[in-house]
Amino acid sequence: MSAVVDVEHISKAFGPVQAVRGLSFTVQAGEIFGLLGPNGAGKTTTLSIVEGLLPPDEGRVTVLGMDVWRQTRAVKQRIGVQLQQTSLINELRVGEQVELFGQLYGYALSASDISELLELVGLSNKADAFPDTLSGGQKKRLTLALALVNRPQVLFLDEPTTGLDPQARRALWDLVRRLRDEGVTVVVTTHYMEEAETLCDRVGIIDHGQLLALGTPRALVQQTQQANLEEVFLHLTGRRIRE
Repeated sequence: MSAVVDVEHISKAFGPVQAVRGLSFTVQAGEIFGLLGPNGAGKTTTLSIVEGLLPPDEGRVTVLGMDVWRQTRAVKQRIGVQLQQTSLINELRVGEQVELFGQLYGYALSASDISELLELVGLSNKADAFPDTLSGGQKKRLTLALALVNRPQVLFLDEPTTGLDPQARRALWDLVRRLRDEGVTVVVTTHYMEEAETLCDRVGIIDHGQLLALGTPRALVQQTQQANLEEVFLHLTGRRIRE
């Protein structure tokens, strides 16, 4: 496999707070890669840099062979991004939101395109619903549909299952696997170690903006002689509660 995301020694500070410190890792084509860490570890800052939303103070990122900050527009045309929180437009129905996001990417989505996308995320019966009538899980699935309107080659998911019930979480896992099997490379952050252990081909564990470990969940468990990935995580990052 070849690297589709290559992060080279990136750093980012917000005033006196060093959020990311010389971080490097790669994501291989066709894998589900998990970025794990405690609250404040630098996960979202790292994703924002890789997605072209936030410039690094130092370092370089390439996605699909393109420099994120020199070829930002071209990169954004080829990636999909689901943020932790997305503001939906309450005045537009679900199908209209998908159509609008398609137009923003330069796609004129047909009714069948919209229907197919909503069916993919399990919202085929909600095309005419307004966002404020959706459950939390349905809103999450809608934001995932919006991240897929441009048929991305690389998909970034920032804590996509937070707040979902077990059924909705498992359904999203199945969808992510399906996307991976169709050739989409997926980068996901999560606080759920069971999710990372079940879903991810490889994971990187970071804390204080630095990479602590990188490998398959099974390999990290074996290397650290811990019982499971959650114990690996606690072993590397400590058991103190983070604010």
